[in-house]
Amino acid sequence: MTGVETELDALWAAVPCPTLVVGRAGEVRALSASAQEVLPDMRLGAPVEQAAPWLSEAHDRLVSTTPGPDGVNAFVVSGSVGGRKFDAHAAVLPGGEVVWSLVEDTGQLLREAQRALAKEQERTAFLLEASSVLTASLNVDRCREATVQMAARHLADAAVMVAPAGRGRRLPVFSSGVAGAVEQCSVDADPATVPGLSEALHGFPPVSSGWIDPAMVPNWLMPQTLTEPIGSVMIVSLPGHGVSAGALVLLRDDNQPVFSDDEEVFARLFAARAGAALSAARLYAEQAAITRTLMRDLLPPPLHGLHGIEFAGGYRASKDYELVGGDFYDFHPAATPEDETLVVLGDVCGKGLEAAVMTGKIRNTLQALTPLADNHEDVLTLLNRAMLSAEHARFATLVLASVAYRDGAVLLRLTCAGHPAPLILRDGGHVEEADTRGTLVGAFPRIKVHTFETMLAPGETCVMYTDGVTEARGGPLGEDFFGEERLASALTQCAGMPAEAVVERVLMLTTQWVGQRAHDDIAVVAITAPRRTHLSAVDGHTRGRYIA
Repeated sequence: MTGVETELDALWAAVPCPTLVVGRAGEVRALSASAQEVLPDMRLGAPVEQAAPWLSEAHDRLVSTTPGPDGVNAFVVSGSVGGRKFDAHAAVLPGGEVVWSLVEDTGQLLREAQRALAKEQERTAFLLEASSVLTASLNVDRCREATVQMAARHLADAAVMVAPAGRGRRLPVFSSGVAGAVEQCSVDADPATVPGLSEALHGFPPVSSGWIDPAMVPNWLMPQTLTEPIGSVMIVSLPGHGVSAGALVLLRDDNQPVFSDDEEVFARLFAARAGAALSAARLYAEQAAITRTLMRDLLPPPLHGLHGIEFAGGYRASKDYELVGGDFYDFHPAATPEDETLVVLGDVCGKGLEAAVMTGKIRNTLQALTPLADNHEDVLTLLNRAMLSAEHARFATLVLASVAYRDGAVLLRLTCAGHPAPLILRDGGHVEEADTRGTLVGAFPRIKVHTFETMLAPGETCVMYTDGVTEARGGPLGEDFFGEERLASALTQCAGMPAEAVVERVLMLTTQWVGQRAHDDIAVVAITAPRRTHLSAVDGHTRGRYIA
């Protein structure tokens, strides 16, 4: 090789565009460094056909003809090398060699890039939609239904979600086809019989879909909407907060391409979002169940008639979205008409959940002290000691009412501890205030109270209320208290009404008075003596006895 040829070879090698110099017989005489990268198996002196048969065919056609000056420059062929598409531009040298310059088809690359970008944008939009839909509901079953519906519509021809077994051995199963209808059932099946399912339910890394034989899929994992034979199966775990939220099984017809590695990665991205939403829904359901259990002892009990005496109560929290607060009432029924039924109404300092928790403690303590209820002062003294020994700075006002039949009449004993005195609606509409008073509970070392006893004639009512009624601000100017006088005037119009109607009347008037303004907790309890009597002879004497 002469020095000139060596220098020419060096020049050809330095050409930035992938370039080959091919002799008339098809052998490669020079090769640029960039062409060597495109054709890594090409060597000097080797036939070009070894690396690019399409270029060899074009070279043979070119050297077998004698094109004109313009024809040579216009000779362009296209072909693929290593999955990339190139346009090969030919130039004939004076010695007969042909210079082939390879120009990659950037239009094809652009189209492929655009398709890839559109696909990623579609997947991103789907994942955003999935996050929005799945987190919109904190109901576990609705979240499971949304999971299989979205998976069937975007990831496969059908989707099945297998939830972890509950206390029994049955597995909850949710399935859906592309139409969106969800089938739900529970099956007594062993997930270990399905390759990858048991691992997914335990949160282990997924088994590749290529390792799962579609023939191994049992009938209980086949949605009724899927009529074609299964061609490929993918099983992924739904990761939750520390524990698996279930397994997602994706099914594809045999006339569709099998799941690719890229699709498996994308399915796991969706499964991560679905698992997080399902875990959040499960935690919410557990917390809601705990809350309902705890609230059961905090909510006011239902009041009803007992031994012919009517009992009714009503409560409204300071905020409409709260169920409990600082005001409360409780009911401890007597076993016989002659025994005393204890009714308690109170108001704990503060509002909201913290005050409600204290009302629960007070109610539990009073429940334990019910056997001592024949002496209100003893009950309040013991309750006061319990509240002072607890680690809190809250106090309460209370009113205790003991109701019983004595000597054919309704005996009522009332004791207030820092609480507004009850009002008694007498026959004919006259209202009188019970003469009872006392100190706050949980504020001072000693309790001092005064108990008031009276008899309720047929149809007469005792109304116990919290200061949320009398201190409700409203009226035309919005700053006036509802007040004791307005409450007493309202009660005069309730003569002869049942206890429940009296409570509803007071709550309605108070609500109308405050309107949409802020207010304190409100609680009202009414105790009404039976309205009718019958005569009975006892020991030769005639006396009346109240009946319902």
